[in-house]
Amino acid sequence: MVIKTDELPAAAPADSAREHGSQAGGKGRPGAAELPSVMLLNGDCPESLKKEEGAAEPPRENGLDEADPGDETTGQEVIVIQDTGFSVKILAPGIEPFSLQVSPQEMVQEIHQVLMDREDTCHRTCFSLHLDGNVLDHFSELRSVEGLQEGSVLRVVEEPYTVREARIHVRHVRDLLKSLDPSDAFNGVDCNSLSFLSVFTDGDLGDSGKRKKGLEMDPIDCTPPEYILPGSRERPLCPLQPQNRDWKARPLPQPLQCLKVLTMSGWNPPPGNRKMHGDLMYLFVITAEDRQVSITASTRGFYLNQSTAYHFNPKPASPRFLSHSLVELLNQISPTFKKNFAVLQKKRVQRHPFERIATPFQVYSWTAPQAEHAMDCVRAEDAYTSRLGYEEHIPGQTRDWNEELQTTRELPRKNLPERLLRERAIFKVHSDFTAAATRGAMAVIDGNVMAINPSEETKMQMFIWNNIFFSLGFDVRDHYKDFGGDVAAYVAPTNDLNGVRTYNAVDVEGLYTLGTVVVDYRGYRVTAQSIIPGILERDQEQSVIYGSIDFGKTVVSHPRYLELLERTSRPLKILRHQVLNDRDEEVELCSSVECKGIIGNDGRHYILDLLRTFPPDLNFLPVPGEELPEECARAGFPRAHRHKLCCLRQELVDAFVEHRYLLFMKLAALQLMQQKASQLETPSSLENGGPSSLESKSEDPPGPEAGSEEEGNSASGLAKVKELAETIAADDGTDPRSREVIRNVCKAVGSISSTAFDIRFNPDIFSPGVRFPESCQDEVRDQKQLLKDAAAFLLSCQLPGLVKDCTEHTVLPMDGATLAEVMRQRGINMRYLGKVLELLLRSPARHQLDHVYKIGIGELITRSAKHIFKTYLQGVELSGLSAAISHFLNCFLSSYPNPVAHLPADELVSKKRNKRRKNRPPGAADNTAWAVMTPQELWKNICQEAKNYFDFDLECETVDQAVENYGLQKITLLREISLKTGIQVLLKEYSFDSRHKPTFTEEDVLNIFPVVKHVNPKASDAFHFFQSGQAKVQQGFLKEGCELINEALNLFNNVYGAMHVETCACLRLLARLHYIMGDYAEALSNQQKAVLMSERVMGIEHPNTIQEYMHLALYCFASSQLSTALSLLYRARYLMLLVFGEDHPEMALLDNNIGLVLHGVMEYDLSLRFLENALAVSTKYHGPKALKVALSHHLVARVYESKAEFRSALQHEKEGYTIYKTQLGEDHEKTKESSEYLKCLTQQAVALQRTMNEIYRNGSSANIPPLKFTAPSMASVLEQLNVINGILFIPLSQKDLENLKAEVARRHQLQEASRNRDRAEEPMATEPTPAGAPEDLGSQPPAAKDPSPSVQG
Repeated sequence: MVIKTDELPAAAPADSAREHGSQAGGKGRPGAAELPSVMLLNGDCPESLKKEEGAAEPPRENGLDEADPGDETTGQEVIVIQDTGFSVKILAPGIEPFSLQVSPQEMVQEIHQVLMDREDTCHRTCFSLHLDGNVLDHFSELRSVEGLQEGSVLRVVEEPYTVREARIHVRHVRDLLKSLDPSDAFNGVDCNSLSFLSVFTDGDLGDSGKRKKGLEMDPIDCTPPEYILPGSRERPLCPLQPQNRDWKARPLPQPLQCLKVLTMSGWNPPPGNRKMHGDLMYLFVITAEDRQVSITASTRGFYLNQSTAYHFNPKPASPRFLSHSLVELLNQISPTFKKNFAVLQKKRVQRHPFERIATPFQVYSWTAPQAEHAMDCVRAEDAYTSRLGYEEHIPGQTRDWNEELQTTRELPRKNLPERLLRERAIFKVHSDFTAAATRGAMAVIDGNVMAINPSEETKMQMFIWNNIFFSLGFDVRDHYKDFGGDVAAYVAPTNDLNGVRTYNAVDVEGLYTLGTVVVDYRGYRVTAQSIIPGILERDQEQSVIYGSIDFGKTVVSHPRYLELLERTSRPLKILRHQVLNDRDEEVELCSSVECKGIIGNDGRHYILDLLRTFPPDLNFLPVPGEELPEECARAGFPRAHRHKLCCLRQELVDAFVEHRYLLFMKLAALQLMQQKASQLETPSSLENGGPSSLESKSEDPPGPEAGSEEEGNSASGLAKVKELAETIAADDGTDPRSREVIRNVCKAVGSISSTAFDIRFNPDIFSPGVRFPESCQDEVRDQKQLLKDAAAFLLSCQLPGLVKDCTEHTVLPMDGATLAEVMRQRGINMRYLGKVLELLLRSPARHQLDHVYKIGIGELITRSAKHIFKTYLQGVELSGLSAAISHFLNCFLSSYPNPVAHLPADELVSKKRNKRRKNRPPGAADNTAWAVMTPQELWKNICQEAKNYFDFDLECETVDQAVENYGLQKITLLREISLKTGIQVLLKEYSFDSRHKPTFTEEDVLNIFPVVKHVNPKASDAFHFFQSGQAKVQQGFLKEGCELINEALNLFNNVYGAMHVETCACLRLLARLHYIMGDYAEALSNQQKAVLMSERVMGIEHPNTIQEYMHLALYCFASSQLSTALSLLYRARYLMLLVFGEDHPEMALLDNNIGLVLHGVMEYDLSLRFLENALAVSTKYHGPKALKVALSHHLVARVYESKAEFRSALQHEKEGYTIYKTQLGEDHEKTKESSEYLKCLTQQAVALQRTMNEIYRNGSSANIPPLKFTAPSMASVLEQLNVINGILFIPLSQKDLENLKAEVARRHQLQEASRNRDRAEEPMATEPTPAGAPEDLGSQPPAAKDPSPSVQG
């Protein structure tokens, strides 16, 4: 069902079954408490699980000729989802009847959820709904209920309790009591995460906007805290998590305490004779008034009994009040409870739904305040029961993860509703599986799970928990001996996960992968996999019917597997090839040899061990006797890496193939034209000319091919390519000579087919132990050349391309994670980080790349430290964990020269110290070896690691030198290392630079979380809608674009539930569109959701969240909520200072925003501090002649004008004028505007001077004309804000709009018509749009700001 999140009753989109879980008293995990075992579909009927899946779109051919399925799905199918809703009346006992909007797709159960979330009915869990005296079935859809229509009356009827229902009820009451308590978010449980937006907006923006309209111009206090001002060196940590008014002020007792204790009684379970009286369980409560009571939960409800802590008396106590709900009973016996519970529920319902919906995957916070540990019956019960391996929500069994994961893949996918259902099911099961696997992996490392081979040494043990198989990342039976031993065993799981991700994305019907999650926790890497049915009963040798279990000695193949894998070979660019087995027979494979095929007992074809899905990276794989191309050798490659499993990324393979495709087309066209021109020439000269001229092109980086021309051509290039393809196709049948040309060109670009372009890689080339038959030697030689070319392509195209993008600020990384993301999008592995840094250093625009260089160095240091920390932690016993981590952090970040580790034995003295336990944690040798680490030694190791792993020479021996030499911040390094290793530290101010005491004590390390890698299933249809919406917006069709993006938002909600990164990008774009179209309220509401979602899903200080805060501030300002806009901008600036520091190109934009808003509220001096900082940063990063700098000068001049300091104003405006004149010429409107403004300033300056002279001459009796000082109008400030944020309104009447659309359409047709003319310039002509042609002056780099935003995130 699709609900737009605005129309929701305070609950979330009823889709997210997570929400059910958390409200229904489930643990917020697998479905709601009431879902039966197959209910993986958030309430879609279990039968729907059984259908076969069908391939939706044909796999994309080589990633080039993608059709856009968005187009044909747009029309008729969407209507299916948007069945019109209707309203029903609900009659619940004890309250007024109310009406509720429902949609026919909803389940009856979703009405239950809404009732359990509403303020006045939230205390009921055990009830049924009756229509005309008939009970409605929980799992039926509303449209299938007879007689249910607009205005029907549904009665809420209380049902008798069972033990299960009573437990659910207690859980739900506990959830209601804890609903404002953030401790679950700090502890990283139940998919709760933090959000602080409401602290800065004072509640809901939409409402306050209406209320405060008139009052906004009251004087507001605009002075930011000291640490936010430009130039401040202080980087406090505490403001990261401002205290929310609703939370307890930590040291004092909670203001909203309803109960002191609610816990299970020690008298459980009831004895037999009491069971026969209907007793289900006993609770023990201490009320806020300190009254201790015992409560019986019986089938009829809750009542007080006469038991005490030491004396059992189940008879009812007075008052003899039986209540169906625990809340009603507590209301009776405790006045404080009654009062506070009501207030609490009011506050809970007022919170934005996005602050309380569970996220799909757990987000961990690296800081947390000191919390008191309170008694919590549910948490205690969880720790003893479900966490040990069975989920009590599901009747009588654990979940069969493999069956669920595979069944959802088999669902039908012929039309949009089926695909939505299927994608939603896949996403839901994946997120549940990830959560279960994470819990299991932690239990394994913490020693709570029994191994299935307990007699073997710890490293070799394997575990099964909750139907998931766990193994540790060690090289167990010398399996990876030739590949790098333990190091290879450590990276294999992530490579395997990447393989699973790719095969899942290709989604071939009939081919199955295992659910896979990789968890790094306490220095160990655990792989969690779903279990193939029957695999545990058989020997591995018997079960593998395809591939090799010993890296290529014995190899087997199977026709069905070849057929299935053949379907993946085109999209994944994998070559079908022959290898020899140990008996020298040829075996045909369509994957790497280690990829194993096993048919499970369920008859499904599984593939596993996909660690070499992609071709090897020869830059890191020295092969004796093989020479790499010259540009690799120049860069110092090949370098031996720690392991031999280095692969190219899929993004690189795709980019390389696309690069070759353009080359292929250019060459073919060139030669066909030559041939047409010189019909007289013999074809042979062509033949020889072809390949040789090509080789020089493809391999020579300085050639026009690699760099500049390539970039400029890709837009027009693809246009040409299509046209060429047609000419080639037209020629093909007739002229044997053109076929000859094509054959030559194919050979030259390394295509495996001689009649068409088709590049594929053989993943087994250079794999130790794999041999190829004699007959394939030519093919193998070509494949080796292709791999060398790909390695060279990475160095000669992708790395310089990355540096170029950074120089032009088309990508703006702000922290390690965003830098890694930018590298990976271009197919550059993190092991090239040292190379990237070298290129940045050598770049002519070195100072414009300062920010990227700093981030890179910080990333290099923290990654090296992470590698050391991993092995360091493996030697630590659980009891010494916090001491060991704080000691490591002291060595890493503290200026204190010789920190001493506190050994855990200090606290307690044990009598029997000498008897060591036999079964130690894996790899624990001497348990105190960690304590002898010193800062000098750690930093020496970090520099060594940087050299060995990244081939980069760090010039620093201590943390202080690193900070000094590279301009880093210790707080940023702390954030990066904590995020990478899962450390959670106490939220307090750390004195990193004290030389008298260490920075961290063991009390400062609160927790260590797992770092989890998993598959992210995608909502494909929604994504296509989103893309076509973006395309429409870029063509200037705002309305249509807006509709498509709204539709995409609906579909995203349908598949992912309410919270997801992609939904966030969607909301941001919608907000921007509404803003451009002048609907500020809609823009605010959507952007508020985007901010909340970004905080919850990506983290409260993620760079994306910072961006979202800035957008929200702009829309607030436009809605005249000035103080809110300022506090949002200050928050964004604080976060950016914490995450990176001040010296970042994005800071210029932020400071311009702050300066403009302050100018608008007439805080001129403050405004100047920010604007002048922005000017300095812009000048540094864009060069003193850039248009952005001219704009910055103009903004500063305006403030000086408002202060009547005309000399300074003139000086700045002249600077700006000069830039405009040199860059744009005399006649450009910007230059004219600037010269007008100069005249105006000069006049004002002259007038002022006259007045001053008059005063000097005549003293006090002077006759002074009043001076005109202009306070800026809000409209002019807003106009400048739009310019710097890259939003440009072109004032158009409705008629103009129509004309413009007609013009765009006409051009479009012309373009179609002139297909065979060269149209390199044409596409450019359709760009100017009514909406937001990104305007050079203020427009930000597209990734961050463009009004035609690209999807980031």
